[in-house]
Amino acid sequence: MNLNYLDFDFSEDAQGHGSFDAMASAAPLQLPALQAEVLRVLDWLHHDFAGSRGPLDEAGDWDYELQGVQEVATTLDVRYDEHARRMLLQPGATGAPRVTLSLTLSGTADFCAAFRKAFGLA
Repeated sequence: MNLNYLDFDFSEDAQGHGSFDAMASAAPLQLPALQAEVLRVLDWLHHDFAGSRGPLDEAGDWDYELQGVQEVATTLDVRYDEHARRMLLQPGATGAPRVTLSLTLSGTADFCAAFRKAFGLA
């Protein structure tokens, strides 16, 4: 399964447990595609590793955390006033809200290998 929005960074601890972290931001038109990609990952987790979710220090094989934030950007007209030697900032138009989703997966070595294979991660 190819991922177009989620770009995972991987880290590993001394016990062989791994953690995959991804963050993606989308404008309203791209948000359904980003959500669909996150859902593909979560569906895979719950299907292929059903019943084994839980904190790793409590004998779980994998766990995840999903967070999101919506931000609205306002453009700024930025000018330099050479006589006063200062910058002038004037708010401009407000853009469409962007949604940023963060997904963190953690798991055992076997889980990490299966996740890499399923999503074509190096």
